Amino acid sequence: MEQVKERLQKVMAAAGVASRRECEKIILAGRVQVNGAAVTELGTRVGPRDRVTVDGKPLHRKTLRKTYLLYKPRGVVTTMKDPQGRKTVADLMIGLHQRLYPVGRLDYQTEGLLLMTNDGELAQHLTHPSHHVEKTYEVEVKGRVPEEKLDVLRLGVPLEDGLTSPAVVYVKKWDPEQNLTRFTVTIHEGRNRQVRRMCDFIGFPVKSLKRIQVGSLTLEGMKKGEFRELTLEEIDSLEAQVE
Repeated sequence: MEQVKERLQKVMAAAGVASRRECEKIILAGRVQVNGAAVTELGTRVGPRDRVTVDGKPLHRKTLRKTYLLYKPRGVVTTMKDPQGRKTVADLMIGLHQRLYPVGRLDYQTEGLLLMTNDGELAQHLTHPSHHVEKTYEVEVKGRVPEEKLDVLRLGVPLEDGLTSPAVVYVKKWDPEQNLTRFTVTIHEGRNRQVRRMCDFIGFPVKSLKRIQVGSLTLEGMKKGEFRELTLEEIDSLEAQVE
């Protein structure tokens, strides 16, 4: 089986050598060797069987970090255990031996894209509002939503925990037969039940809600309940958004 390789500075930071930025400086200074050869390229990747030394001392690595994309169905709790005995996202991650945690959460009745990881640093960065990682939701509500109501979402909604940042809103479809409006909402905040509360404020409670995108990640090619490991390119893209 091919080794899963990660960027050298990330492996060093995970092992507690220094911050990722400081690890980059250590690499550039020629203080790191991989399998006995000095390395000064920041793009270098190492796998679990590669021998890394810093200033001649072996690097003691922590657990290899893993991140997965899960298509969470409705009726599943975004937690690892549920005292009420409901199905959890952990129940969907069949066959994996890593201890994974959800990045943020989707409420019980919301479906869609959820990241699962054992990379605490990445999870913290993705959930911190200062990094502005965009999340797009597909919303369905009863009735035809006037444009001025959608403009409230676009400008910012005064919720009990403060004014929301402006959202990007696009109407996808108005179905007169079913009396339904479908639209997308893109936000970068991660407040509890934020999209539902925003829609409640404008008088159009959510009928169904689905997160369809986080950063550049989408649910393309996936079915409800399925999961897949992120590629190195996808992880690099996520990390670039939060650095």
